[in-house]
Amino acid sequence: MPFRFRRQTLFAFAAAVALSLPAAAQQADVRLPSLGSSADTVMSPQEAEQYGAEFLRELRAAHLVLDDPQVDQYLRTLGYRLASASADPGQHYTFTLINIPEINSFATFGGYIFIFSGMFTVTQDQDQLAAVMAHELAHISQHHLQRAIEDQKKSTPLYVLGAFAAALAASRADSGNRYAQNQPYGYGYGNTPYQQGVDPAIGAFYSVMAMMQQHMIDFTRKDEEEADHVGIETLAKAGFNPEGMATVFARMQALLRPGGDGGMAAGNIPDFLQDHPVSSVRIADARARAHVLEQQMHAIKACVSVQTGVLHCKEQQLRALDSKTTDPSGYGMLPLPFVKNPSALLDHSVRGPSERQYELMRERVRVLSSSDPRSVLDYYTRNMADNAKFAASASNRYGYALALLQVNHATKAVPVMQKLVDASPGDLTLALGLADAERHAGQRTQALQRYAALNTAWPNDPAIVLDYSRALLDSGAKADAKTAQGLLKPLLNDDSEPSLYATYGHACHVAGDEVHAGIAYADATFLSGQAADALDQLHRLLKRNDLDYYSRAQINARIAQITPIVLEIRRRHLDQDQNGGDDNSLQGRQTGLRFGTCVGAACLQP
Repeated sequence: MPFRFRRQTLFAFAAAVALSLPAAAQQADVRLPSLGSSADTVMSPQEAEQYGAEFLRELRAAHLVLDDPQVDQYLRTLGYRLASASADPGQHYTFTLINIPEINSFATFGGYIFIFSGMFTVTQDQDQLAAVMAHELAHISQHHLQRAIEDQKKSTPLYVLGAFAAALAASRADSGNRYAQNQPYGYGYGNTPYQQGVDPAIGAFYSVMAMMQQHMIDFTRKDEEEADHVGIETLAKAGFNPEGMATVFARMQALLRPGGDGGMAAGNIPDFLQDHPVSSVRIADARARAHVLEQQMHAIKACVSVQTGVLHCKEQQLRALDSKTTDPSGYGMLPLPFVKNPSALLDHSVRGPSERQYELMRERVRVLSSSDPRSVLDYYTRNMADNAKFAASASNRYGYALALLQVNHATKAVPVMQKLVDASPGDLTLALGLADAERHAGQRTQALQRYAALNTAWPNDPAIVLDYSRALLDSGAKADAKTAQGLLKPLLNDDSEPSLYATYGHACHVAGDEVHAGIAYADATFLSGQAADALDQLHRLLKRNDLDYYSRAQINARIAQITPIVLEIRRRHLDQDQNGGDDNSLQGRQTGLRFGTCVGAACLQP
């Protein structure tokens, strides 16, 4: 399918399902919705999962997803740490990196959370990145998408009636004043005849459209404030610094304001900031709530026995403590009855990925997401020469080595990676980087030995298995291909990225197993957003004469799974064509989801 048609479909779909991060907290206190909210009836969990999965496949079809096992695993580890402390820990979540250099993120149905590469790389520490993800988790746990759809269904008929009434009134005014069309101060204002002026009926209609847009913006701002509040609490419960929300907002404000650090010309405000400004009020509110929560946590820690982890304060003391520290708006954050040991909230050593791992992944994203590898290499080379502190950072040297690999200078990358591994021999990310550099430098024996050792120490790790399998397949030998088959097969499931299936298909092909190669390639095609092509591949595969009972049943099961998805996609595309899909539709602006190019020094600089 041509990219242009895909792109229109993607934008139309995104307009219907996305919520963006940048928005302002301008409203009064926002309460959590009741458990009996009718928003839950808008769509079933199964339908929500189907929408989210289809959206991810559409993004992959448009080549907008950065599928990298190491980055994916890091985001999952960080995301699950936050999800376990969220308001809805039972929800299935999927965390994906969007390969677009914009400062943005969004959540959609089914627990799908998307972080833009530009958002990842501008964060300065893991607390800030965790704050972005906690904010999006809150959108999902509070059912903001479902509530927005419900609200729009309720309000749209009223606006349509209002538009009709306004147009009717304007047409009546028009009919009573047509004699004045050639008068100096008729509807044309000046000596322009009425026919060349502004049609009042059209003007009234667009005024109502503007009212609808403002209504949606106000509704979104309420959700954004609630997502801030819930996200800050999630940060604290997961062991992160609750002030991370305020610091990432301040970072965005500094980068994106006109004439700010982002380098934009005065008055050239990004579209989503015009609709949803990251205001000083929002930053101050986030800081205030983080301060209140920190006070509560420290006070509780003082009441916890270090030996037993049991609260020893009397009930009246805790009650008084609660009344003193709870914020005046009434959005109480105490008690936290499901936290067995409240002092653990302040223990950052148990919060999941380390700060060092965050820094390595940030540089990995910076390199892999760049469309100009040489400019990224120049970024590292220039800064390492000019800034001793920059050059001393292990994460920057790791990024420099990755940038060398991207421009096919693997022999230069090997000694850089080797020094990093020698300094931190237990770091899996660095060890994998060295093995990859050795492989591309032609040092295949050393690379295979290193991959094998890593696979023994960390069995079934997707990043290790994928790189190890590719190294094995470099030989083209049937025995190596069968080894790769055995490594990859346990990792294939519905959450796997297309590259795992494609590599498994290649391994099957080299090993002489053409049937399973065909199935794997069809799976990779489906996950890449080409459902119709995958279905065609499966039907062709079904015509083979060498299929056994189990292979035929496996193919038929996949056909049964994919067929309704293909039919739904075709129906949606047909509806869009009939309705005249537009990438710049009003709904597209309301979501805040942008796919344009980035502007400013923040985007030009790696």
